Amino acid sequence: MQQTVSLTKCLDVNPKNDGRNVFGLLLTSMWLFFLLCTASLAFAGDPDQDQPYSGDLLTRSTMTGDWGGLRNDLARKGVTFDLNATQVGQGVVNGGKDISDWQYGARGNLLLKINTQKLGLWKGGTFTVELEGNWGHAVNLNTGAIMTVNTNQAFPVVGSNVFAVPNVSFTQFLSKHVGFVVGKLDTVASGDLNALAHGKGDDQFMNLAFNINPVLIITVPYSTLGTGVIVLPAEDPESVVLSLSLVSSVGDATTSGFSELSGNKLTLTGEGRVRTSFFGRTGHQLGGFTYSNSQFNALDQRLLLETGAIATQQGSWSFIYNFDQYFYEPQKGSGRGVGLFGRFGASDGKANPANIFGSLGLAGKGLGSRPHDEFGVGWYYLDVANLILPNGEGIRKLLHNEQGFEAFYSFALTPWAFLTPDLQVVNGAQNATRAGQPVTTATVFGFRLRLVF
Repeated sequence: MQQTVSLTKCLDVNPKNDGRNVFGLLLTSMWLFFLLCTASLAFAGDPDQDQPYSGDLLTRSTMTGDWGGLRNDLARKGVTFDLNATQVGQGVVNGGKDISDWQYGARGNLLLKINTQKLGLWKGGTFTVELEGNWGHAVNLNTGAIMTVNTNQAFPVVGSNVFAVPNVSFTQFLSKHVGFVVGKLDTVASGDLNALAHGKGDDQFMNLAFNINPVLIITVPYSTLGTGVIVLPAEDPESVVLSLSLVSSVGDATTSGFSELSGNKLTLTGEGRVRTSFFGRTGHQLGGFTYSNSQFNALDQRLLLETGAIATQQGSWSFIYNFDQYFYEPQKGSGRGVGLFGRFGASDGKANPANIFGSLGLAGKGLGSRPHDEFGVGWYYLDVANLILPNGEGIRKLLHNEQGFEAFYSFALTPWAFLTPDLQVVNGAQNATRAGQPVTTATVFGFRLRLVF
């Protein structure tokens, strides 16, 4: 993934410039000092369900509060506004393609939801609209890895500083067990869910490998037109969730998607998630598949050596599995405790460069007197399906299998402000630059600040 527009260069860690290295150490020390000063801050637990936005500045769930009571009143009527901004300062401090300047990037997200039943209209309906934009720059291109080390900067569009509307959708339940969804869908928010490792990099892990299974990316765009059926077969709607969707294989958060819509570019996706209670503690098991009828460039180009034409592959499939399981859970169902998570994925490996994928980690939330802190450590491995050119050279010699490690701790300064130091060590798939220089294992360090308004 690629980011191309730089807004701010926060810090240069080039080892050839000792003065800037000293400045970098001083800046890092100041961040750590601030962190330690605020780490002892304690605050109240979850807000009252009837007054979710109330409280003083240090205890309420959002920075701007209840807007004089208006926000709580709208929430009771089914209208909620969730606004947050995430800023990241990050640098490749060793290895990779090259030790790089520290880069600053940020992303803002506004999510509007309208519950038709609470609004006094009809039962079972929900309208969702999402606005999103990023600015600044990321170090994703400097690591030599396929998986982005700053996923937050990859949305809504990779490599562009833009504002877009990735989600305009309507969900309607016809009964308490069956519903449907239609519209422009945010597939990352709704697919491959995991309680301990999921999202867009604004909380939990920052590396893409721990947020969503990479075997899905080629056939399921982040923002795309689609429709699907949701089935909740159990009495408890959260215990079993089944879904089957048909989405466009071509989609972009900056367009409506209607001009690209084609019967020859569709993806069928199915997914089932079951809540478990192994050893009396909460967990989830998820399995899913995708199949696209689109035409892709084949990774093995030796087939058409005589004609010189580009070989194509009709269709692509993938299979995914993930789990999360708490082994320490002070209060069952609270979403707090410590647990294990993992993902596995496989694809055809002919059109999809992410052939086989696996990840495993430990993560948790809310220990002791700090109910909103989060932490995690994880490892991933990606088996890369290489492009084979007619002469057997080229990209095959530039790529190898990839693996990486990430550790983070998110300090909740307040219930709406989270400061996260993050460390990643990535042995990227690229083993040489275009200039022939070797790409070594990259060490990436950074800070993330997330504010909920």
